[in-house]
Amino acid sequence: MNEPLAERLRPKTLEDYISQTHLVGKDGSLTKQIKQGLIPSLIFWGPPGIGKTTLAYIIATESERPFYSLSAINSGVKEVREIIEKAKQSGGLFTTKNPILFIDEIHRFSKSQQDSLLQAVEKGWVTLIGATTENPSFEVIPALLSRCQVYVLNSFDKNDLETLLTRAIEKDEYISKKQIKLKETDALLRLSGGDARKLLNIFELIVNSETSDKIIITNKAVLEKVQNNTVRYDKTGEQHYDIISAFIKSIRGSDPNAAVYWLARMLEGGEDVKFIARRLLILASEDIGNANPTALVIANNTFQAVSIIGFPESRIILSQCATYLACSTKSNAAYKAISKAQQLVQETGDLSVPLEVRNAPTKLMKELGYGENYKYAHSYENNFAEQEFLPKEIENTTLYEPGNNTREQVQRDFLKQRWKDKYDY
Repeated sequence: MNEPLAERLRPKTLEDYISQTHLVGKDGSLTKQIKQGLIPSLIFWGPPGIGKTTLAYIIATESERPFYSLSAINSGVKEVREIIEKAKQSGGLFTTKNPILFIDEIHRFSKSQQDSLLQAVEKGWVTLIGATTENPSFEVIPALLSRCQVYVLNSFDKNDLETLLTRAIEKDEYISKKQIKLKETDALLRLSGGDARKLLNIFELIVNSETSDKIIITNKAVLEKVQNNTVRYDKTGEQHYDIISAFIKSIRGSDPNAAVYWLARMLEGGEDVKFIARRLLILASEDIGNANPTALVIANNTFQAVSIIGFPESRIILSQCATYLACSTKSNAAYKAISKAQQLVQETGDLSVPLEVRNAPTKLMKELGYGENYKYAHSYENNFAEQEFLPKEIENTTLYEPGNNTREQVQRDFLKQRWKDKYDY
C-alpha cells in the first residue's frame, strides 16, 4: 500500500469528479467540449488540491487523446521540446485528436520556457493544459495567454470535502475494511485548508496510526495525532492563508512591527515575493486609497522591483513598502464605493444611460436625442456644470463618501462646494 490514499481515490471519469459543476457539470462550460473531443488549450487557475491535475487526466481520457505531463518545477526548455517532438510523431496534426500536454505549476516557467510552447500551441501540435495557483494574468506571458482559455476552479466547500472522506471510507480497498465513524470533521477540514489531497493524506495518517479496526474520528483525536506533523509554514496550505491574513491585518491596523514579523515568516518559509507584492498592491487601494494616493504608486513600484530583482534582495523592498503602508493614513472609501455600486447594479439591472450623456457619433443618433442638453463642463465657470449622470431610477444616489482624513476632507469640501445639497455629508 505504498500509493497514497489521494492517488488511490483520484477520479477516473467526469461522473466521479467532485465539484467544479460550473465547468464539468451537466451544463458546464467544458462538458460539451469534452464529450465532443473539441478541446482548446486551457489554463486551470485555482488553489492547490482542488482537482486541476485530475481534470486534465479525465479530459485526455474522455476525449481519447495521448497524454504527456511535465512539472514546471523540474522541467526546462529541453524537456518541453522533447515532449513536443513526441507529440508530433504520435499523430498530433489532426486538430480534434492532437495530444494533450499538461504542465503543472506553469507559473513557475520562465519567459523562455513559456516561449518554447508557443509554436506547438499555435500549430496545433499539442493542446496545452496548464495548471496554476497564481493569477495567470501576472504569471503567464501574454502571447501564450492569448492562445488559451482560462478557467477558474473553485475551492471545495465543506460538503465536497466530507463527500471525499465518505468515499474513502466506503470505496478505498484498504480503508473500507475498517469500521470508521466520522463523528467530527471540523479539525480535519481546518487542517486541510480546503486542499483535498492534504485532507486525504491527513485522514490516512489518522487511520494508519490506529491499531484497532474500529475507529472514531473526533476533533481531539485528529489534533493530537497531527499537530506534531504540521510544517512550520506550508505555502500551499492553511498557514499560507493565515499568515498572509495576519500580514494584511497588521498593515491595515497600522502596526509596522507586526507587519515585518509576518513578512519575515513568509520569506523564511519560501513564499513567492511577487505574491506578497500583489497583496500589498491590493491593500494600498483597498485600505489606504485616496487618503494617500502615493501608497498605490509605491506598492506598484514594489511589485515591479521585486519582479526584476528577486530574492533575497527583494526582502528589503518589501519591508520598505510594508512599513510605509502600515504608517500611512487609512481609508476604505474607494473600496466601499465600488462594493455599493456593484450591489446597486445587481439590484437594479441594466438601467438605460440618460440620453444627454450618451455618445452621438451618427446623424441618426443626434436626431434621436443622443447627447442633447449635455453640459460640457469646461464651458462653465470653475469647469463645472450641475447635471445628473446616473439613470433616472437611481438619480441622486450617493456611493462614494470620502473618509475622515486630511486628503479626503479636501475631496469632501470640493464635492460639497460643487454639488451643494447632493453631497451634504
